[in-house]
Formats: sequence, C-alpha cells, structure tokens
Amino acid sequence: MTPEQITLVQNSFAMVAPISDAAAALFYGRLFQIAPEVAPLFKGDMIEQGRKLMSTLGVVVRGLDDLGELLPVARRLAVKHVEYGVTADQYGPVGAALLWTLSQGLGEAFTPAVEQAWTEAYGALSGAMVAAAYVSKAA
Repeated sequence: MTPEQITLVQNSFAMVAPISDAAAALFYGRLFQIAPEVAPLFKGDMIEQGRKLMSTLGVVVRGLDDLGELLPVARRLAVKHVEYGVTADQYGPVGAALLWTLSQGLGEAFTPAVEQAWTEAYGALSGAMVAAAYVSKAA
C-alpha cells in the first residue's frame, strides 16, 4: 500500500467511526445476505459482536502505518478464527460486505480511490491471514 492509500483508509474510517453501531449492523446484514452459511458461526450478541468488529477494524486501520507490527497480530487472529469454524473461502464475502458497508456509510466520499485503497488493505491483510491459518495446514 502506498502512504496515500493508507491515509485514504484512515481518513475514511474516521468518517465511519461515529456511526460504528449502524455500520456494523449494515456489515453483518450484508454478510449474512451474500454468505448465509456464515450466520451460524455467530452465536452471541450481535451488537457486542459489531462493537468488537469496529474496534478491531480501528486497530487494523491505525496499524497500517506499521505492517511489521500489524501482520503478526492479524495472523494470530486468523488462526483463532479457524477455531471458530471460519474457512479460507469466507474471506471473500467478508471483504465484499466490508466494501459495501463502506460505500453505504461514506456515500459520495466512497470514491474510486478510497475503494481501491480499502481493496488493497483488505487484500493484503486477508492474504496474510489466509496464508497463516490455512496454507501452512495444507502443506
């Protein structure tokens, strides 16, 4: 990611943060719509789950300035998700739901450059997570 893309992700997330509960509800609604098979993985309070999601996103977004620090954390999180029953192919719908949620929350501020920056960020992190949690298991 370029420094400009990192700034776009960080600034756009700052615009979504004030509506984090609504954004989380949009995200999970969309995720369950496009990937209904993941809904059974979520057994707890979805409001609390949404808050955890937005908190984790906040940590990730702030950490984009130091990928050397962020990637090991993301890899550990991915291994933990395996324990919950998450599969590698579920990362795609999560990314799609994230981008859709951002487009809804940001409106006109969700420019092609912002979308590309988020796509790059999610691709880098999800790629590292999948590699950590699944690729080594298949080898």
